[in-house]
This record gives sequence, structure tokens and C-alpha cells, in this order.
Amino acid sequence: MHPEMLLIFVPRLTNRLGYTLNVLLKYVLRVEFSITTDERYFNGYGGPKLCYGPHRVGDALHIKCCNLLFSTSIEEQGPRAEQRDGQWMLFPVYGRDIDFGFDLLAATFYMVSRYEEYLPHRSDEHGRFSAAQSVAYQAGFLHLPVVDQWANLLRDRLQERYPEMVFPQRNYRFVQTVDIDAAWCYLHKGAFRTMVGWLRDLLGRRDTVEARRRWRVLMHKEKDPYDTFEYILEQRQRVPGSYLLFFALLADYSQYDKPLNYLNPHMRSLLQHLGDHAKMGIHPGYGTLEEPAKADVEVKRLEQILHRAIVRSRFHFLRLRLPQSYRILQHAGIRHDYTMGYPDAIGFRAGISGTYPFYDLERDQETEMMIHPFCVMDTTMQKYLALSPEEAVEAYGRLIADVRAVGGTYCCIVHNQNLSELFGWQGWRAVYERMLDMAKP
Repeated sequence: MHPEMLLIFVPRLTNRLGYTLNVLLKYVLRVEFSITTDERYFNGYGGPKLCYGPHRVGDALHIKCCNLLFSTSIEEQGPRAEQRDGQWMLFPVYGRDIDFGFDLLAATFYMVSRYEEYLPHRSDEHGRFSAAQSVAYQAGFLHLPVVDQWANLLRDRLQERYPEMVFPQRNYRFVQTVDIDAAWCYLHKGAFRTMVGWLRDLLGRRDTVEARRRWRVLMHKEKDPYDTFEYILEQRQRVPGSYLLFFALLADYSQYDKPLNYLNPHMRSLLQHLGDHAKMGIHPGYGTLEEPAKADVEVKRLEQILHRAIVRSRFHFLRLRLPQSYRILQHAGIRHDYTMGYPDAIGFRAGISGTYPFYDLERDQETEMMIHPFCVMDTTMQKYLALSPEEAVEAYGRLIADVRAVGGTYCCIVHNQNLSELFGWQGWRAVYERMLDMAKP
């Protein structure tokens, strides 16, 4: 064993504990480590050491534990949130001569596993876990990437105790994702849908302005307002080195899914064009949660259009239900999901900004599914929070600053139609451009 490798003593190794150490040390801090249950071997090791358990072993840095990571049951934990010296924490511990005032590993596991979402709760009208039910929202730290903060706290304490220990530099990253719920507002929808839309304008809403706009677009005298894709590709240049990813909705037409047919040549051409300039993923339709086989069908549709394997996804309407949603994706061949975030609040649903593996709490096992959390969606700001463009710019700035401070990943969601400058979105292109400027590394 390399003398600078971190050795961790645990009284008993469980799946939960091994997973949590992987998240903090492998995926966040990117440092090599080894685990032992042999106290004699641990005491004789000459390199950096960390002890996790009820009692300190030797002179190693010690995290005093609660029982969460040594259990396999799923039951109410009632984690108390406290703030000490400006740092939020869960599962506080007490005693003389302690190195951490809380069980940092249990707190991390509770957040990233989304433990509270497996407990009885009231779902919203779309079957989703609402932000207001989370401990992070109720305590007031949802806007902070607390797991990143905890990881950095652990790193700093280890370096204080073992100056020879080297950690890779954590570098801030920006990931921009675009959901394509409706590629066009008026064009390419076929005679029936076009006529229905026109009648709705004239007879239902009596909106002659909308009817005239529809006519001008159909006559190719005006660009379709939802066709903002070249604009998005151009604006990408504002943030050199940024990661751009589009998610395409290819579900069958229904109450909540209203895409163009996947066989439509204009839709296929658009997706192929975008696939030449950015990464592509599937946007599984609203009904996949009730009918999982639909996810397989929709993935195959996009694969047939792009002639490549599709391994990325984000659920339409952010319909994430644990563990069912991730099991559906795994069966469909998806390996990277970008749904982890709230539709009704901004912030860090799992308390973490970067990529980490999904833990199936019911099966008590780490999986190969990689979760890519987002922290803010344009629709959340305008629809759910009713922020003005100026307030949205300030909110973006705070999130970016908090992510930058921990060297994390800032991932956001925008929609092509919300950059139309119509239908209540006036002024939001300027917000988008300001956000991109602030997000530069």
C-alpha cells in the first residue's frame, strides 16, 4: 500500500458505508483510499488515517458515527439540521475531543441516496417529491452544495493532520442542458394541429395577434419563435470549454407530451444537426413512469435518428420517483441521468453539484447509473417562483458563486421555447446571456 494513500478504519464494512466513501473520496475529492477492519494493522500504518466509528482508534482523524450506515432498514431518521461556525450539518454528535461535530458520512449518505424520498410522503399532482418536504428546504440550506462543502471540510482536516497528503485540484465546471419539449411553435405540425391552433386563436382566446403571428410564420415571413437552436449554439461561444447537451422528447402525443412525430423529417433533420454540434439525450415522456416499456421505445427512436447509442436522459416534467425511475432507465440502457433537481425550487436536491452513482436503497446496492444533478431551471424561476428577469439574474449569480466556491459543477436547464421572447418570456434572452457570462470558468 502506498504510504501516502488514505487508510480508513471501520468496525464493520457495509454497502452503505462503502458507497458513501466512494462518493466523497472517489467521485468528489478524487483521492485513493483503502478500508480495513483490522485495528492492529490500522494502528501500525504510517500514512494518513481516518477512523469512522463510535470511538477513536489511535491518533487518527476521527468521525464519530451514528447508526445509519450500519443499518439496512429504511425508517424515519429525523435528522436534525444545525449550523455551526457557518457550516450546515446533519446528524450532530457530541462528546469530548471530537474532530467533527456531526456524522459527516451519514449526512452525505442521507442526502445523496435521497433517503427521505423513500419514506412516506405526499406526492404532487405529477407524482413528484416536492422540495418543501425535504430537510434541506425546511432547514434553509437547499441553495447550498452542502455535500461538496462537507467533502472539502474532510479534505482540509486531513491535510491539517497529514500535510504530506495530496489532493487533486477541484476545478469548477459549467454544464448547460436544453430540453426540447416543443421544437416549433407553429411549423411542421400538420394540417389538423395547425387548424386546431388557428381556431383556438380566433374563437377560443380571440387572440388576433397570435393568429396573425401564426400566419406570418406559416407563410415563412417570420421565423418560428421556438426555433432558437442556432442562437443557443452561437451563445455557447460565450463560455469556452462548456458542455452543451440537448434532450429530445420523442414520446407519442398525449396530454402532457406534445412533440412532433419522431418520423417527421424536419424533426429528424433538426436532431441530426444538433447531434453534430452537441451531446444528445432522450427526454423520456410523461407516461414512462406508469408504462416503463415506453422508455425503451423512445430511446430506440432517437438511436435510429442519430445512428448512435443513447446513454443520457432526463425525464419530462422531471418525473423522478425513487427507485422506480432509475430502474426504468437502467433497463432501457441509459447510464447517465440528469433529472436530479426540483421543478418547484432552485438548489441542490441531493446536496451535491457533481456526478455520482445512484444507490438503490431498497436493494441496498450501488449501481452503475450515474446521476448528474442540476440546480436551476428557467421554468422554475419564471413559473414556480415568479421571479422577474432582474431577480433571476441575481439568483443565477448566487448559485454560480456557491458552486464556484467549492470547485463544483454548475448544471442548469433551459428550454428552447423559453428563449422566444414571447408568451411571458419577454426579457429572458438577456437573462440567459447574463447567466452564460457569469458561468464562465
